[in-house]
Amino acid sequence: MESPLGFGHFLTHADGVAMVLLTIMLFASVGSWFLIANKGLQALRQRRSSTRFLADFWEAPNLEAVAARLRESGVTEPFSHLVHHGFTAIEQYNRRQSSGSAASLIDAGAPDDLLTRALKRAIDEDRSRLEFGQTFLATVASSAPFVGLFGTVWGIYHALIAIGISGQGTLDKVAGPVGEALIMTGIGLATAIPAAVAYNAFARANRNTLAELNAFAYDVFAFLATGIKTSPMLTDARTTSEKVIALSRAHHAADAAGLALR
Repeated sequence: MESPLGFGHFLTHADGVAMVLLTIMLFASVGSWFLIANKGLQALRQRRSSTRFLADFWEAPNLEAVAARLRESGVTEPFSHLVHHGFTAIEQYNRRQSSGSAASLIDAGAPDDLLTRALKRAIDEDRSRLEFGQTFLATVASSAPFVGLFGTVWGIYHALIAIGISGQGTLDKVAGPVGEALIMTGIGLATAIPAAVAYNAFARANRNTLAELNAFAYDVFAFLATGIKTSPMLTDARTTSEKVIALSRAHHAADAAGLALR
């Protein structure tokens, strides 16, 4: 026998408005958990790839070794993507220098400006990719409780109408309909809480990644700008200052220690 207080009983007696609200929250919950799982796995793989790339980068004797590593393994995460954009900008500048052709808008300006724009463009692209799905999670986290509350109000309204028609307002008559109406609030909270927690977790992880990426961009700019000034005809700016590399390694270690304490 079906319990008059069970969830099945609630579904059986739910009207069209309640079913629409349940469908909306089901879609929001499934979408949230898909993004949580997908972005979580991507973040884990990206962190591992970034750690390996940064270790190889700081151990590389020169930028030619870094370029060889990129050609071998490809661009798989934000830090290698940033370096790839830097190399591409340098190669584009050197091709224009060697051919003597007029500069187009994409490579107009001084070499430092060209490199700065390329690195900023890479960071902006990575920021957009990292924040994919964040708007959906924020929307679910902020709106799902109110959708559930609307369902509760709608259910209590119908419960009060039914009680008024029957003329019986005893506790056993009120508890069932009101309890079923409160189910909507519970569903709304169950949908919103994972989305809110995931949004905050991903926002913090993205903020830390972008902070590291911005700090790393200064090192990449120093290496590549030194290569332009010392050997402008080399296509990948192999020549770099060992002193600059040593100082940048020290700054990178200090920045990594500071981020670890956050």
